[in-house]
Amino acid sequence: MIYIYRILINFILLISPIIILIRLISKKEDPKRFLEKFGFFSKKRKGGKVLWFHTVSVGELLSVISIIDKLEKDKRISQILVTTTTLTSAKLFQKFNFKKTIHQFFPIDNDLITKKFIKYWKPCLAIFVDSEIWPNMLTNLDKQSIKKILLNARVSKRSYRKWKLLGKFSKNLFKKFDYTFPQNLESRRYLKKLEVKKIRFLGNLKFSQKKILNDKLDRKIIKLIRTKKVWCAASTHDGEENICLKVHNKLIKKYKNLMLIIIPRHIVRVNSILKDISTLNLKPHLHSNKGKTDPKTNVYLVDTYGETELFFNLCKNVFIGKSLTAFGGQNPLEPARHNCSIIHGPNVSNFTEIYEFLDRKKISIKVKNESQLYNKIYKLIGRKNSVNIKDKINFIGLKILNKNLMEIKSLI
Repeated sequence: MIYIYRILINFILLISPIIILIRLISKKEDPKRFLEKFGFFSKKRKGGKVLWFHTVSVGELLSVISIIDKLEKDKRISQILVTTTTLTSAKLFQKFNFKKTIHQFFPIDNDLITKKFIKYWKPCLAIFVDSEIWPNMLTNLDKQSIKKILLNARVSKRSYRKWKLLGKFSKNLFKKFDYTFPQNLESRRYLKKLEVKKIRFLGNLKFSQKKILNDKLDRKIIKLIRTKKVWCAASTHDGEENICLKVHNKLIKKYKNLMLIIIPRHIVRVNSILKDISTLNLKPHLHSNKGKTDPKTNVYLVDTYGETELFFNLCKNVFIGKSLTAFGGQNPLEPARHNCSIIHGPNVSNFTEIYEFLDRKKISIKVKNESQLYNKIYKLIGRKNSVNIKDKINFIGLKILNKNLMEIKSLI
């Protein structure tokens, strides 16, 4: 099976210039750094021990930032390498003021490129976060006897079925990890079915996710938001903005001074969202537009990365996307830390146990369609917010952080 996989990867490598060109045009690649994905590194390796974290994108990166903060103080570590695959995560990384942690894009999982990556960086420990399983990289790390951790591992019922179809190939891949720390009990159950050894449940690192930044919004924006009744649609995916806009269009007939803040998961879709806003004759303001804000603005569209948390300070009713028209859901703990009431769709399989926790605390509300979303938002806007969950989340997060940190330090 590994040979079939390598043939497929080599084919992708052959057509990769076309793929990269398309991604460059659509602004999904860094024009100065995309060669890192082909094994041409823009940072230098320092002497001594290099600890390597691989996270796919924003959510996974944020889940390990607190651990990296602590490990930067470990004198045994000379350098910490963080790799991700997306441009958004690379931009987010720049917001953190690390002293010995650097970022590179994860290389294409080609046999020769991964060998080149390992030879150059020589990590003392490779930590893959969430569900990042790359056959060539894992195989070549194994050949070099480099220890591997699958940290905050996530295997849903849906992904388990896919892995199961691959039979021994998937089981052999998972066995290459020296230690596996599942993020929830569901993942632990499926990892056992995949015959993974050395599984230890330490809790979900999403609970210990670090704040992105300590910046403040422009005073003009704060003033605009505070003069309105506000609700927020965050981490939205295609189709969800349109649903929220239709709900908002109905709500402003009840609440004249109402504003919707939309924070899409991918800002490359901003123009499409603006068209939906225009169709409903709503009045938008783009966050990147630093000019004068119109007091008649009723849709505030955030077209920048890394500032979501700032809006949760000002908005206490938040719809979390990737749950109505897409599958898996997005992490609701960030708005929960700001004592926001959370509304979500039924498709939250990536965060089942977190949502169950929030449901028990009566923090989150599930809706199935546009009509239910309207009814819930209508009621929430009309009542005083009484959510208080921040301290509980922080307490859980600290315990989970310390457990994971101890395990990683023992393997360095």
